[in-house]
Amino acid sequence: MHRFDVETLTAGPWRNGGGATREIASWPAGTEEFGWRASVADIERDGPFSAFPGIDRTLTLLAGEGVRLACPGMFDRLLTRPGEPFEFSGDHALTAELPGGACRVLNIMVRRGRRTAQVGRVTGPVVPPVGHAGVLYVLRGRWQTGTHERALTSGQGLWWSGAERDAPGQAFAPLSPDAAALWADIVPVT
Repeated sequence: MHRFDVETLTAGPWRNGGGATREIASWPAGTEEFGWRASVADIERDGPFSAFPGIDRTLTLLAGEGVRLACPGMFDRLLTRPGEPFEFSGDHALTAELPGGACRVLNIMVRRGRRTAQVGRVTGPVVPPVGHAGVLYVLRGRWQTGTHERALTSGQGLWWSGAERDAPGQAFAPLSPDAAALWADIVPVT
């Protein structure tokens, strides 16, 4: 397992200047054609989202007053509730509007036909299935990730590749009554 703190991840600017991305993980590591990728994006202004042909995406609002994602003739969706995921095809270029100013989102991308992703808000223990990759991102409260590990708090998390040597092998559990996290279960397609 690999711990992360979003505030210590390196931020890279978008090509169009509309925001910055902090990569949590891209797997397999060191390859251009990822099977899955997790990142946190700071969307700073209205504008286009790049298309990612062959990729399925799940975007979840983390902070801010919301973002409207629109793809003409396909969908027009306003995300205003932190922790509520929205799935869409990366094949189409989108536009994003920020009705209340800048926001932060969790972005999970999987290569279609190789992996699927199920992203959800959790408040109870999580037991990652063997062979699945995943990301646990703490929204609030404190989470226990191992018997000798220090607790994770807001903006921190874990990721694992799903390889046998990288398997969590344990449950992740909330330690405080207000605890909430996002869990991305990344499943290989067989």
